[in-house]
Amino acid sequence: MSEHPLRNIPQVVVYPTRDTAVASFYPFKGVFYFLRHPYLYPLLRARLLPAVLLSSFVLLNLFFWTFLPQVAFLAIFHKAGSAWVNGTFLVLGEGAAIVALLFEAFLVDESQVDIFDAVLVDRGYEDLVRQFRPVSEDSLNNPVRRLGKPTQASVYGPFSFRQIAEFVILLPLNFVPYAGVPLFLLLTGYRAGPLQHWRYFKMRGFDKKQRNAFARKRRFQYTWYGAIYLLLQLVPVLSMLFLLTAAASSALWAADLETQRRAHEATAVQVPDYADDPQEAA
Repeated sequence: MSEHPLRNIPQVVVYPTRDTAVASFYPFKGVFYFLRHPYLYPLLRARLLPAVLLSSFVLLNLFFWTFLPQVAFLAIFHKAGSAWVNGTFLVLGEGAAIVALLFEAFLVDESQVDIFDAVLVDRGYEDLVRQFRPVSEDSLNNPVRRLGKPTQASVYGPFSFRQIAEFVILLPLNFVPYAGVPLFLLLTGYRAGPLQHWRYFKMRGFDKKQRNAFARKRRFQYTWYGAIYLLLQLVPVLSMLFLLTAAASSALWAADLETQRRAHEATAVQVPDYADDPQEAA
């Protein structure tokens, strides 16, 4: 007798929808985690002043010189006030691209690595971190202080020219009334999401084929995660803070994925305590 189609609904619809919703909440979990764990604050303070000054400089100039011309152009295609809304997101997106280029290339990556590693240590996955740096047993209440200097090249997320190019190319989607901004975030989030787990993939020893397979299996989860991550990057001045909390969120997600993986492996290798001898049973 064939299996009833309705029995597949949980596997096909319910579970994937649940997993996607959970993944999209991780960027916010990262913010809450960062705020509730003061041991991460020194990593923010070291970057705070230059971040605020540079973000403010970039956004003020963009709004002063480009906002009204872009709104005027959008008004050709938009009705009523939607040109102002989409124009605001367009300028914020341009600012986010510039800030990301400057911060991630020159200021943030080392701090993101430290945050990612510290969160994994805090969650009990020191073995992953020790592949790239020593982890001491001192300062047990402060995972950041337990981290030694990296023993090999450590990158949180590689510079992706393709991601930046897609970001710029897709910016005109903001010309589309109402639906343009969500489409822009989802399409750029498709690539941004997996890049946030670059360090986790390195810790797992994945090659390019394995990375792509892992991300493809979680395509919608990474897309929505990336979309929310990019949405937070559009918040004026605070984009630097959210770059750092993103490292915490990706580490929290990696820790949960690792918990699931190890639990699955432990279950798979379990051997029954007792098995009947077939000859005796006969």
